[in-house]
Amino acid sequence: MSPPNAAIIISTAVHLLPKPSYSPPLSQTHHCSSPEPNHPISRRNFAILLSSIVTLPLPYLLQPPPPAYATSFSISGPKEWLREQKKKSSKFLLAPVDASRNILQSAFLLLMKSESEFGGNNWEDVQKLLISAARDCVPQDRNSFVEFQSNTGVEVCTFRLIVKNAASLLDDKDPIKLEAEAKLSDLIRSFAVLNGMVRETKMPVSSSSRQRVADALEDTISSLNDFEQRIKNCLEV
Repeated sequence: MSPPNAAIIISTAVHLLPKPSYSPPLSQTHHCSSPEPNHPISRRNFAILLSSIVTLPLPYLLQPPPPAYATSFSISGPKEWLREQKKKSSKFLLAPVDASRNILQSAFLLLMKSESEFGGNNWEDVQKLLISAARDCVPQDRNSFVEFQSNTGVEVCTFRLIVKNAASLLDDKDPIKLEAEAKLSDLIRSFAVLNGMVRETKMPVSSSSRQRVADALEDTISSLNDFEQRIKNCLEV
């Protein structure tokens, strides 16, 4: 006969054994596929997933978008950013200068025609070309609408607008800006002398008068080139 302590131990062990779970037999005709295990994303995979998302730095998101570049002169914003934008748009800003130079060269070729080839229509063409090249900077050559705009305080001189735009980031006493403004005055004065000379020339135009206008025209082209260089200095290009 076994001792009572052994019986107690055996009985306790039987109660502690796990009960077999009942699983219904699989049907021979119906096969159910077991669901795929739900694997958690590891830290490494999560880091890769996070790094694959393109995000902007928080300071950039909180920063207001930079102002669009325009010909307005009241632009405010980071000076370095604006300076780079001005450099990129320098070709556009200087386009009127280049166009005026081409117009002056066309007028010069007309003036250089021989006596037999040059006629009254050519002289009228020269006058129109010179007025166009001056870009509304000579008050005597402005039409009534442009003159009305000027009287209302609107800046109509294209070359003056170019200086204001190119030098808008420079101090008023900056030597580069002052030099650009001085060359602007020289250019406007040169156009005024040239166009005034053409207006005062009587028909028929003699060869000596044409040569005198051609010389003044060459001086104007030289002034235009000097002006263009000062604008480039303002833009640092």
